[in-house]
Amino acid sequence: MKTCLLISTLFLSFVSRSVFSEGLTVVAVGEATAEKDKMVIQDTYISGALTTIQRTQAQEIAKIVRNDFSFYQNKFFLVEAAPNNTSTRPLTNYDYWNSKAMRYLGTVSVEKVANENLKATLQIEDIKNRKLIFNQSKTFGLSQLRKNVHELSDAAYREMTGRESIFKSKIVFVSDRNSKNGKTVKEVYMMDYDGKNVIQLTNHGGITISPSMSRDGKYLIYSLIGSESKKRNIDLYLLDLKTKESKPISSREGINSGAIFSPSGKSIYLTLTSSGNAEIYEMSLDTKILRKITNHFSSDVDPSITQDGGLMTFLSDRPGKAMIYTMDPAGEEKNVKRISYVGKFNATPRFSPDGKEIVFASWLDESFDLFKINADGTGLSRLTKNFGSNEDPSFSNDGEFIAFSSQRVISRTKADQNIYIMDKDGGILGAVTAGFGNCITPRWYNFL
Repeated sequence: MKTCLLISTLFLSFVSRSVFSEGLTVVAVGEATAEKDKMVIQDTYISGALTTIQRTQAQEIAKIVRNDFSFYQNKFFLVEAAPNNTSTRPLTNYDYWNSKAMRYLGTVSVEKVANENLKATLQIEDIKNRKLIFNQSKTFGLSQLRKNVHELSDAAYREMTGRESIFKSKIVFVSDRNSKNGKTVKEVYMMDYDGKNVIQLTNHGGITISPSMSRDGKYLIYSLIGSESKKRNIDLYLLDLKTKESKPISSREGINSGAIFSPSGKSIYLTLTSSGNAEIYEMSLDTKILRKITNHFSSDVDPSITQDGGLMTFLSDRPGKAMIYTMDPAGEEKNVKRISYVGKFNATPRFSPDGKEIVFASWLDESFDLFKINADGTGLSRLTKNFGSNEDPSFSNDGEFIAFSSQRVISRTKADQNIYIMDKDGGILGAVTAGFGNCITPRWYNFL
């Protein structure tokens, strides 16, 4: 019974709905402490004989760049729009932009080239120092527009800050949008970090849970709940994203779930109950040989591991309720340490990219809220309050943001659950899904 209760804690997030917004509205959560640079992104300058569709898409390019940089407005930039009334970009009036206290000027120019492709050029000027600091072009067809524009934004951001961005990253999640006629169907989807370019990854017509992607973006692992009435086994599947082939890789009796890839990608960590108790194992993808990681009469589930593989966090009911633990995954039950003591029970611990922090959900005040804690158990901070029931947190690739699912009660009979993004300190940027069914278990990835 304890195993069932703990496992159900992990899967409480399966009730949501969603649509994809053009941009996000920041909700203020306190006084800003860092001075941010003002940045203006002008509307697209278009030259040449573009078709109506091409012209519309070309105009979107500046909006995409503007929206990309706007995600960092709580940290680095205050982004504004500026219209233009010409097709040819004029010389920059540095004195004018200085009078507006503008630090950076972004300009997008688009022209048609061979084979009906578009050539987009992004330039960033440092108004204060009166110089061009970024100038890069890309040529692409309309189907690859968003991908290439995100790459331009990423290159510019790296040049300006010396940091990686989230602009090329993806979020994997589960949605029940295909449910119909009283049958619940949950499949795995993937979208750009801003909620665009949604594609369906699985197509079982059943209930998939706990998706996880390999670091190279080639494989997805997830669990599928069996449909047989007498034996609802939870089996683990591996999907090759190139061939689209999906196959079961662990079908031991009971639960085969909560799996994540090891840093090398040659093995996975997963939860199994075939021994009669929920324990965490490492399994070789080649040989399927198991190595037991945890070994306790209580249930241990839902592992997350640092990028160097040196530390694992997991959920355990060793204290009588689900709490967060850490350990060295190299040896069985080595250096096990409880680090959370908040709420009635906890769920879904996930490491930050640098392995220094863990974000998790805790049941408190009759709903889930998100908390962050240092990997050594110090520095607990609450990230959400009075914002619905919030679960399944996942750090962005640069560690600056957290994706999570949030359920907002609409009426006595209806709840609305979507994927949201906040900054790492709890500033809610907004939803990236809406009108897309109940959206849950986001996992944020930046493929190598």
